[in-house]
Amino acid sequence: MFNVCMRILNHVGEAEDVLQEAFLDAFLKISDFRQTSTFGAWLKQIVVNRAINQLRQRKVELVDVADSGDFQDEDYVDEDDIDMNVAAVRTAIQQLPDGFRTVLSLYLLEGYDHEEIADILEIAESTSRTQYIRAKKRLLEILKKRGD
Repeated sequence: MFNVCMRILNHVGEAEDVLQEAFLDAFLKISDFRQTSTFGAWLKQIVVNRAINQLRQRKVELVDVADSGDFQDEDYVDEDDIDMNVAAVRTAIQQLPDGFRTVLSLYLLEGYDHEEIADILEIAESTSRTQYIRAKKRLLEILKKRGD
């Protein structure tokens, strides 16, 4: 659960605080657990929500870019040309802006789909998709620049 917080917040102190608050929430709301999912999934949802709320307090703004003309699908990056290792990717993800990192982490690492991400972050589904595509592109650029 700490890693979930770290992937979203990218700050050890905040991640520790959020995790502690999430466990406290879970303890106080244990009677709300209806066993429609696993306890781990229920707890993870509390952790993700707490981390997203903390991110919102930082005033991270996810802008709806569906109508903006600065995004082009034809900007294709051949991912097979990049030899990646886990440490390099982890470091590169930490260098992404908060909005990019959050959507990328929720989609790739936590397994949420864009509809769920849109609900969690209170953004349009198209914004989630666009943020993910841009985050992935920026991640690849960072990895290429570093030579990883």
